[in-house]
Amino acid sequence: MEKNVAIMMADLSGYTALTETHGSVSAADLIDKYIHIAENCLVGDSKLHQRAGDEIMFVSDSPDALLATALELEAKTAGEEYFLQVHGGLHYGKLLKRSDNYFGSALNLASRITAQAEAGTFWCSDEFVHSITDRSVCSFKSKGNFVFKNIEGEIEVFELSIEKTRIKHVDPVCRMVILDTQKAITHSHDHELYFCSSECLQIYNRKHQSIEAVLNQTGVQYLS
Repeated sequence: MEKNVAIMMADLSGYTALTETHGSVSAADLIDKYIHIAENCLVGDSKLHQRAGDEIMFVSDSPDALLATALELEAKTAGEEYFLQVHGGLHYGKLLKRSDNYFGSALNLASRITAQAEAGTFWCSDEFVHSITDRSVCSFKSKGNFVFKNIEGEIEVFELSIEKTRIKHVDPVCRMVILDTQKAITHSHDHELYFCSSECLQIYNRKHQSIEAVLNQTGVQYLS
């Protein structure tokens, strides 16, 4: 029998770039760390149901508990040096559970919302917002109506308004967050660019030197 379930999908933004830059061992280590953080963010009856690649699926019978879990996840990952930004999608809808697996279009919608959410943000459906009993813990900003593939009708989507107190810099190559700029590697010309390693700096320089060379051959001025 189907029943209403609160669902959250949460991905690591830039995971592919990190894997390509730092290799599979670093990527696997990051996933292990992500799972550990996620397990320590669970509120109430929220559960970490499954992981596929860098995506974790959370479920709860209580939308309020899952909202609190999302806020914890954002706060804890945002405070991690040399970690990736997380983006997530939340929905509340009917699912069928069989042999510890969930089935239903509600999963598709949660996944579609997750794909739209920008790095470091959590978006949710209007059904999820309306299911929250205590809205004092978080405000919701409308992102407008969306039409999602294989989902009937328009869906209004909201962003969880989360106060971000720390200024983040993101390595433009591997996408890892840099909080302590004093320990980071800076670009020789653009001092607003920070890198987690000399390897990332070298990759960045090689890429832009190649672009500059191609443009110079065509007579186009390169502005970095």
